[in-house]
Amino acid sequence: MNHSTRRALATGAFALSAVLLAGCAGSGGTDDTDGGDGGDGDLTPVKLQLQWLPQAQFAGYFAAIDQGYFEEEGLDVEIIPSGGDIVPQDALANGDVDFAIAWVPKVLGSIEAGANLTDIAQIFQRSGTLQVSWADSGIESVADFEGKTIGSWGFGNEWEIFAAMAAEGLDSTTVQIITQDFNMNAFLQGDIDAAQAMTYNEYAQLLETVDPDTGELYQPEDFNVISYQDTVGAMLQDAIWADTERLDSDEEYAETAVAFLKAVVKGWLFARDNPEDAAAITLENGSAWGPSHELWMMNEINKLIWPSPDGIGIIDEAAWQQTVDGALAAVNETGAHLITEEPPASAWSNEYIQQALDELEADGVDLTGDSFEPIEVELLEGGN
Repeated sequence: MNHSTRRALATGAFALSAVLLAGCAGSGGTDDTDGGDGGDGDLTPVKLQLQWLPQAQFAGYFAAIDQGYFEEEGLDVEIIPSGGDIVPQDALANGDVDFAIAWVPKVLGSIEAGANLTDIAQIFQRSGTLQVSWADSGIESVADFEGKTIGSWGFGNEWEIFAAMAAEGLDSTTVQIITQDFNMNAFLQGDIDAAQAMTYNEYAQLLETVDPDTGELYQPEDFNVISYQDTVGAMLQDAIWADTERLDSDEEYAETAVAFLKAVVKGWLFARDNPEDAAAITLENGSAWGPSHELWMMNEINKLIWPSPDGIGIIDEAAWQQTVDGALAAVNETGAHLITEEPPASAWSNEYIQQALDELEADGVDLTGDSFEPIEVELLEGGN
C-alpha cells in the first residue's frame, strides 16, 4: 500500500473503480481465450488488484488500458483499487482476482501463513522507501535511530526499517517505532523524529509544503534523507503476483499471465517514454493528487523501474535473496520475525515474464531502458 494520504480515501476513489474501465468484465475467470485477436466478445476477462488507490505508482496498468495494449493481447482487464481495506495478496489467494500488485516482504509473510502465490514479474527494481528527518536532527543513518521516535505506516511497510536496524546490530527495543498516518503531518508537527516516506509520494508532500518560517516551500536541504535502497534492509517492492496452483494446473491461466505481462510491459514502456501523458492518464482514472505531484510521482516511479538491465520485470535473484534474508533477520519490538523459514521455490518465477519479453523483443522494443533519463519536475504548493 504505497501510499496516498488518507485524504485520498475520498468517496470518489471507490466509485471510480466502476468507471475506471467501463465495460470491463469482472468475472475473474479465464474462459473463452481466443489467442488474443482483440475482437469484441472474445476478450478474456481479468481482474487486477492494486495495492492502493489510483495514482502514478500504477501508471503502467492504466496506460495499458488507455493505449489498448490489454485489448491487443485479447484481455479485458478490470483494475480494482484498494484503500487499505483490501489486502492484495489475500484477494488473490481467495480467488477474488486473477493477479495482484504487492510488496514482496508482505507476500512472503502471507506465503508462510499458507498462501500459494508466485511473483511472476518484479516491476520495481529498487526500493523507494525513505526515512526523513530534519537537517539538524543528527539522524544521518539507521545507526542513529537508537533512542529516537521513528514513524512507520505499519501493515508490512515497517520491515525494511527492522531489517536495516538488524543489519546495524540495533536492538529494536531501543527504538520507538510509532504508527504514522499516510502523510507527513506528525513529522511536521514534531511528533516523529524521522518519518517514513516514499520517494514518489510523502517526500514530495514535504517539498510542496510551505515553511512557516520562510513563507517559501521546503527545500531538500531542510531534511536528512535515508534511502533504504542504500542499506542492507532494502527489500523488493511492487511485484505482480499470480496464483501458483492455477499457473501449474490451468494452461489458459498461464497463457493469460504471459499475455497480461506483455501488455503491462508495454504500458510501463509508454509511461517511461511519455511521463506527462502517463501522469495525465492516472489523473483521469481517479488519482486524488494535484498535477505537479502526480508528475513527480510518475518521474520517481520511472526511476525505480529503469534501467532494468535484465529486462523489465525480471526478478534479480540476489535482490530476492536480500529481501528474504532481511525478512528472516528482522525482529520487531515484540521479538517477532516477518518469516521464520525460506519461502518455497514456487514463490517466484521468471518463466512468464521472460516469455513475454522474448515475444516483445522480437518487435525491437527497448526492454531495458539503458538510456533512460528522468525529467525535471517542479513541485508546486499543495502539488497543484
